[in-house]
Amino acid sequence: MIDIEVEDPAWAEALPDVELLVRGAALVALDREGAAHEGVAILLTDDESVRELNVRFRQKDSSTNVLSFPAPRNPEFHLGDIALAFGVCAREAAEQGKPLAHHLQHLTVHGVLHLLGYDHIGDDEAEAMEGFERAVLAELGIPDPYAAGEGEHERPGPS
Repeated sequence: MIDIEVEDPAWAEALPDVELLVRGAALVALDREGAAHEGVAILLTDDESVRELNVRFRQKDSSTNVLSFPAPRNPEFHLGDIALAFGVCAREAAEQGKPLAHHLQHLTVHGVLHLLGYDHIGDDEAEAMEGFERAVLAELGIPDPYAAGEGEHERPGPS
């Protein structure tokens, strides 16, 4: 089950189908990993709310695009929670020259993968995670966000 809360109305103003975009991206990632029965809660919020979460849980006083909070194993099969900051995501999409919808779906997949145990601390881990992201995004019809010529791209920030 995917629970989505749109806390910042800017998300729905910019992307009227924001919940469908997020749900679709999360479901494809979960399905490809064989975790379709797992639950995820996704909060679409503003930069300040993500900054506050980042301070509280990671001791970093800054906003970021996406944060992931894995849950301990539980009988409800809840994998964890994801929070996405509208301003940071919109700014990154504009800077990278890609649609906000594509960037949002990429970051949703990225957050889900963190909940599934993927990371990008080392190069090998990053390559594995990016490969999975590419496969999911291709299934969604979204160009490779890491390909040359697709704008300036960095690996999404730590979640």
